[in-house]
Amino acid sequence: MSQADTSPPALKPATLLAQSKYRFPGESETYRKARNALLEQEIELRRQIERVAAMRRALPLGGAVPQDYRFQGEHGSTTLSDMFGKHDTLVIYNWMFGPRRERPCPMCTSFLSALDGEARDIEQRVALAVVARSPIDRLVAFKNERGWRHLRLFSSGGNRFNVDYAHEDPDTGDNPAINVFVRRNGAVHHFYAGEMGPETADPGQDPRGAPDLMPLWTILDLTPGGRGTDWYPKLDYPDANQATLR
Repeated sequence: MSQADTSPPALKPATLLAQSKYRFPGESETYRKARNALLEQEIELRRQIERVAAMRRALPLGGAVPQDYRFQGEHGSTTLSDMFGKHDTLVIYNWMFGPRRERPCPMCTSFLSALDGEARDIEQRVALAVVARSPIDRLVAFKNERGWRHLRLFSSGGNRFNVDYAHEDPDTGDNPAINVFVRRNGAVHHFYAGEMGPETADPGQDPRGAPDLMPLWTILDLTPGGRGTDWYPKLDYPDANQATLR
């Protein structure tokens, strides 16, 4: 019996797939030609994203965590291993809201607002937690102010987690970070961390990962004005119908 063929199926050339059947009112042939050329690149980009994701999933185990870090959560003290709950994978976002900050980082907060809406869907597959060095009461107060309902917040002010996995110097400030941990045979290992920062940014671009995790940028990248350079996410948005829209 011949061995089963496990090679991936051959992909159709993106040029062939990019001959869109769609037409919109009033569009010109010039527009359609440019749009199909863009569609070809979008197909290639999707394929590259899939290739990168496959490489990420195939990473070997990272290092064993040096200790079972203890955090203060909304319902008391807990450990890193406890955060996994029923899952064998844990995703942790480091929120830039250390004790020296009067208010949290607006960009982190924008991302977490989006993440709050997705948290229950994400947690069908993996555990999700948000860590910051401020006291837990301060984190929860802002969570309530912002109207977050589903994010699990933990204070790391009493341990070295942010130093070890967000490479923070507590004397100089906070760093954003996203880390993935896995539990194998009762031991917790680091699996993945975002490692694209200012030193990897291309000229004229803000530092960001690939793919970009923020829905904010995904939407703005679809528009003719793009991300722009003359604005920034806000922590509060005054509204004519409400005292504050958060």
